[in-house]
Amino acid sequence: MAKKTRHEPHEEHADESWLLPYADLLTLLLALFIVLYSMSATDAKKFEEMSQAFNNALSTGNGVLNFRSNLPMDKNMDQGKKDTQESIVTNNNDKKQKAQLAKQEQEDLEKLKKQLDQYIKTNGLTNQLDTKLNQSQLTITISDNALFASGSAQVKPESRQLALAISSMLQQFPTYDVVVSGHTDNMPISNSEYASNWDLSSNRALNFLKILLTNKQLDPAKFTSTAFGEFRPVASNDTAAGRAKNRRVEVSIIRKYQDTSEQIPVTTNKK
Repeated sequence: MAKKTRHEPHEEHADESWLLPYADLLTLLLALFIVLYSMSATDAKKFEEMSQAFNNALSTGNGVLNFRSNLPMDKNMDQGKKDTQESIVTNNNDKKQKAQLAKQEQEDLEKLKKQLDQYIKTNGLTNQLDTKLNQSQLTITISDNALFASGSAQVKPESRQLALAISSMLQQFPTYDVVVSGHTDNMPISNSEYASNWDLSSNRALNFLKILLTNKQLDPAKFTSTAFGEFRPVASNDTAAGRAKNRRVEVSIIRKYQDTSEQIPVTTNKK
């Protein structure tokens, strides 16, 4: 009788082939974190060397670490520093030039104000004209009775000389914008020619502007007329003296360069 062969029980092992891709994944993650860390460093040369070393070790060809630019990184950084320095120099030059222009403008407006104040004093107009220089403009304020009859927008014949004198001074500074504005008190207009204080102040500003522009040396494109009626008072309308101050024409020479970092003192005509 044949002897039966005894078979030992076969021991089965778990499939561990998944460990290989898992280990590769961990290696790639480690490499990624090292790259991210190195990118935060400021030494570009070391980053380039580390990137090349990982590329060689992993033999991935054009992999995630193969970061190249058309120029070496240190040259890119040098160019960036150079551009920044040039930008700073240009900005400083612009500020310096603007400061020089603002200084020249201040001198121009102070010169014009001095001429106006001298004209006012010489012609005994201290009660009718005033000048003020502030951060935004040089303003010449002319009371209405120096130019107009009550309720009228026609410039008095004897007052035309005042407008011509102002225009002669303005022609020395042809690059400035000039705004002529009309103002009234709050008393309702009561004649058939003007329906409101808006109309009266508008016509007064425009008529005075027209006389200024009879000087052909002035550029009309630089001049504007506007009307504020009773809505820009400089004094209380509760008194006759206050209402008289509010009835006025203002000629404003507008600044082009305003340096808000340096406070320019407001100067007025000392009567």
